[in-house]
Amino acid sequence: MSKTTSGMFSWLVYGLALLIPIILGWLVWDIVRLGWSSVSWMFVSTEPINSGRSGGILPILLSTSWILAIALATAVPLGLGTAIWLAEYQNQDSTTRRGRWIRLCLDTLAGVPSIVFGLFGYAFFCVYLGFGYSILAGGLTLACMILPLFIRICEDGLRAVSSDWRRAGAALGMSHARVLWSVLLPAATPALIAGLMLSIGRASAETAALLFTSGYVSRSPEGVLDSGRALSVHIYDLTMNVTGGNSAAYATAFVLMLLIILIHGITLLLSHVWLKKQGFML
Repeated sequence: MSKTTSGMFSWLVYGLALLIPIILGWLVWDIVRLGWSSVSWMFVSTEPINSGRSGGILPILLSTSWILAIALATAVPLGLGTAIWLAEYQNQDSTTRRGRWIRLCLDTLAGVPSIVFGLFGYAFFCVYLGFGYSILAGGLTLACMILPLFIRICEDGLRAVSSDWRRAGAALGMSHARVLWSVLLPAATPALIAGLMLSIGRASAETAALLFTSGYVSRSPEGVLDSGRALSVHIYDLTMNVTGGNSAAYATAFVLMLLIILIHGITLLLSHVWLKKQGFML
């Protein structure tokens, strides 16, 4: 490859890498510019009025928080346990069919469209299990959506930890569980955090799956078996079905963006505290 061609290729790579933050910055600026002026304490503390054109989004915020809490409470322990089992007890280079089939299924599920998960959640959680259109059904459906991605990222993070750490722990007489908790998980924390953040981002912005499971109701939920509208569904409804709802839609999108940033910040803070307690630093 000539020097000129190499230089052009380098500039192309740098340009494509620079394009990502430019697009992100443009999207964030557009949401802030059109949504900031409509956001106030009244907006986040009152119920929607006139199909959402006026009033606030308090019931929608409560429903979104419940749905995310159910999804994460279900997906994180199950996903982390599965990732540990795949990384530590099912060697990828072994002839174990079970591990290979599970990885293949996870990779396939990660590429399934969200509307398919929505149809599955409606058929299984809403109809078969009898949950109906409810926050519980929506949260469990989102858990099914984020599990494949979360498991694979966590597994790769655990596999990236050097085997010397495992052997050193064994040489010191530490049990496998102790090595896992005190050494491997802290060392793989950046990957675990990345998987958790990507999962939160996908779950909080999901619309299609929740249309079939959690429902459209904009009132305050009284329990997990009550129907509730998520922020993403509210944005969709204001944009597509409510004439004159664009201003409220941008304000809701701004609040959703702040909510995601807040959750990510809390996650980073908690992980930093845990790593410091374990003697590690990010």
